[in-house]
Amino acid sequence: MNKQELKVVGASAIGTAFEWYDFFLYAALVPVIGSNFFSGYGATAQTVFALLTFAAGFIVRPIGALVFARITDLVGRKVVFLMTLVLMGVSTVAVGLLPTADSIGILAPILLVTCRILQGLAVSGEFGAAVTYVSEYAPARQRGFFVGWLTGTTALAFSLSLGVQLLVQTIVGADAFEQWGWRVPFIISVVPLVLSVWIRSKLNESPLFLKMKKEGTRTKAPLREAFGSRARVRMVAIVFVMAAAQSFIGYLSTVYMVTTMKTYLKTDAFTVNAIFMVIMLIGFFLCVLACWVSDRIGRRPVLFAGLGLAAVLVFPITDAIVSTANPELARAQETVSVTIQADPAECSFQFNPAGTATFTSDCDQARNVLQSNSVTFDRQDTIGPTKVLVNDTEVFGGPQMKDELLAALKTAGYPVDGSANTIKITGIGDFFDGPVLTVALLLLALVAFAQMAQGPAATAMAEVFPTRVRATALSIPYQLGVGMFGGLLPATMVAIGAEVGSITTALWYPVGAMALGLLILVFTLPETKGVDLAEVRLAGDTAEEPLVRQDS
Repeated sequence: MNKQELKVVGASAIGTAFEWYDFFLYAALVPVIGSNFFSGYGATAQTVFALLTFAAGFIVRPIGALVFARITDLVGRKVVFLMTLVLMGVSTVAVGLLPTADSIGILAPILLVTCRILQGLAVSGEFGAAVTYVSEYAPARQRGFFVGWLTGTTALAFSLSLGVQLLVQTIVGADAFEQWGWRVPFIISVVPLVLSVWIRSKLNESPLFLKMKKEGTRTKAPLREAFGSRARVRMVAIVFVMAAAQSFIGYLSTVYMVTTMKTYLKTDAFTVNAIFMVIMLIGFFLCVLACWVSDRIGRRPVLFAGLGLAAVLVFPITDAIVSTANPELARAQETVSVTIQADPAECSFQFNPAGTATFTSDCDQARNVLQSNSVTFDRQDTIGPTKVLVNDTEVFGGPQMKDELLAALKTAGYPVDGSANTIKITGIGDFFDGPVLTVALLLLALVAFAQMAQGPAATAMAEVFPTRVRATALSIPYQLGVGMFGGLLPATMVAIGAEVGSITTALWYPVGAMALGLLILVFTLPETKGVDLAEVRLAGDTAEEPLVRQDS
């Protein structure tokens, strides 16, 4: 990169990293957020509610795309950079200042959701503006490499959010961190906010946008023009599929795995955060590498390899993580048979956003005990009182059921009440301990698949639409795909696992979706490597208009 290109990519990446740091900081603190803002529920419900609040930031992202992408195409890329940055920073600091449910009751989660909605609106505007801006500055043959530094900041920001959390937790101690220390990472984000705003204010507008502005060829109706032909609607649909498919592996490998290791596998938070801090930092460079490779062999091969490897290897990798991180739990799940025999009317679906259900039946109480201790179980519908079979031991409903069920599980071999001997990091040397290193490498494989899909996908999205409507046309389907599927993925998978008693069953959802998305993209996504963005036309607008390539 020359000096100007380095300035553009560096300033864009720094601001984007800050916005994603704020957005992912919540994800790194899901168990703590759950206990502070949903304290009136059981452990599993706390996790589901906290993840649904995380998902709220995704659900509104299509709205943010409609608003900010339109401004990006009408007014310019730079102004949206600054607007979204300030909105994200203010809402993030606000999260750190919110009172908890113990202080103000139901108002606490309402305010938390409000902050998440503002964060979602901000990050939705950021993506389209940032990718459009950097791609329009980049040389045609290095566009993937340039955009990779921007796209990779999602992994970098996740690593940074975990690093700050670990630093604060080390300074104040685990107990103080649970009580008030979790607020510090949110509040201190005001410092990088000011720095990022100052850096981005020094940037020039995109040269392609300035040229379009000078020639008077800017669109007056970006939304209408983005969907103005059958070819463009078709391409918007393809981008939607691409966004959804890559978001499955993206959020499976990060938010879901972080939450699952802390809650399901009972690995202590410090160990999980330390592992992910390192592998996500590596993931940043893997994204740049994947994009660099896509400049040479094409976007399609790298993207398809990431999705294909993820779909094939998610099951064996997850099984290996469980057996290595918590071998006692894995052994018990393989050897101990647990069955709940109950009247279906007594077994509630343990998800209640309105807070109107109580979950007090014997079946609900039994499932709460099993879910809290990561027990794999089956259900049999019967008529009569609730009974739990732990191998050959029968545990009947009643006031004594919880204690008797825990005793039966412990006798059978389950590590109940957090007694499992899980992997643990207390110093740098522990990182090279066999089980810890194995888990880290397995998780890194999932992160690598995600970067192979996400980096080239972002570049391809910018390369299939004309400059006049580029931000609008790529932002709306991208945010719809990620908002509808990626953001809801962790909460959906946790809820499925809790309902059926197995996280393995929950994996079929993302694996099936990735396989279907890959199949669709193989037959519909054009190769865009080398496209001249100033001359791009949609393949299919007419039979004679293929994508124009820039060979110089």
